[in-house]
Amino acid sequence: MADNNTSSNSLSENPSPNGNSASENESEVSIDVLARKVHESLSMARRNKFWETQPVGQFKDLGDTSLPEGPIESPTPLSDVKQEPFNLPNLYEWITCDMDSEEMCTEVYNLLSNNYVEDDDNMFRFNYSKEFLLWALCPPGYYRSWHIGVRVKSSKKLVAFITGVPARIRVRDTVVNMAEINFLCVHKKLRSKRLAPVMIKEVTRRVHLENIWQAAYTAGVVLPTPISTCQYWHRSLNPKKLIDVGFSRLGPRMTMSRTIKLYKLPDQTATPGFRKMEPHDVPAVTRLLKNYLKQFLVAPDFDENDVEHLLLTRENVVDSYLVESPETHEITDFCSFYTLPSSILGNQNYSTLKAAYSYYNVSTKTPLLQLMNDALIVAKQKDYDVFNALDVMQNESFLKELKFGPGDGKLHYYLYNYRINHVLRPSELGLVLL
Repeated sequence: MADNNTSSNSLSENPSPNGNSASENESEVSIDVLARKVHESLSMARRNKFWETQPVGQFKDLGDTSLPEGPIESPTPLSDVKQEPFNLPNLYEWITCDMDSEEMCTEVYNLLSNNYVEDDDNMFRFNYSKEFLLWALCPPGYYRSWHIGVRVKSSKKLVAFITGVPARIRVRDTVVNMAEINFLCVHKKLRSKRLAPVMIKEVTRRVHLENIWQAAYTAGVVLPTPISTCQYWHRSLNPKKLIDVGFSRLGPRMTMSRTIKLYKLPDQTATPGFRKMEPHDVPAVTRLLKNYLKQFLVAPDFDENDVEHLLLTRENVVDSYLVESPETHEITDFCSFYTLPSSILGNQNYSTLKAAYSYYNVSTKTPLLQLMNDALIVAKQKDYDVFNALDVMQNESFLKELKFGPGDGKLHYYLYNYRINHVLRPSELGLVLL
């Protein structure tokens, strides 16, 4: 159901957002670049061979409006679902990962922090904290059996991982019980062993055992067939560090001091009644969010339990703020971001890039531009280096104005066993997957 093991290209900023670097790049084509392109095309062919056997939108069907929207394959009787795990190569064995165990959580953290998503230039690698993993993988109603690991039989070393969590996702007017598939990771030394397809089949089997037949996932690579393709944008909060570590570059005719001045933010937020979300705000935030998400063609169907788990502030995991009218005490606006640092590889001065990722934002009385500027201010106060946002929902309306720059890659959204007849614009998508 997922292929998240390849870079989503969202870890660094595009040094040439105006796209003027084509002529420079043409002169840089080398044997290495050609070799990489050949490798990528071969691995894409292998990936597609697998995905062509799966109930997903196929490239050949693009634009065929005669195909019905909705499930591609009907559910089978649960008694017909394979009861035994799929076979792994002899040296390996399946385990179910108990994320409540400190030892297991540490093993998963170590695997991901050393082997998960890197940028194309191998300068940055996602470094999900253990607290983040617990938050992301244990939402209300989660299934421990969907947290799947692969060990080496002899050494018991954890070498691969894939997860699912349950979610209710509305597609147009239909709320569908789905699995959100994430954290597909195979140890770098085992990438040639073709473990990923069998892991995808195994998580699919376990999801089916719970009578769930659809899934949502994202990947930085093109598979059959994205329902939408989104762009990451990056807003510098600590421009000197970002330039020093190679995340972004000094613009043409720009000095460091002018760059620092360009990205400087006010010391205090501007919106009266802007404050941190508290537990007693859960019902009001749920109502605000449910009403807002109605306008998107694909969006989560959150209830109060979801909002309490996903959006109440957890230190260094997720931060949520709202606007409470000083006059009426009505909750009118909401913004949130989650914390996903990246390890900085091979830099003597810095080891971690602290990044905030825009999550769900709702503007009814406060202009979205002002609300998000306040979010940038509190992120800066909390020592984040960069604030990232996808161009989903209404985010496009503030990106350029608030000095975000486009990233150097795309994030593709997919649905498993569910067909949508046209590719969605990012602004039609109301879903952020962690």
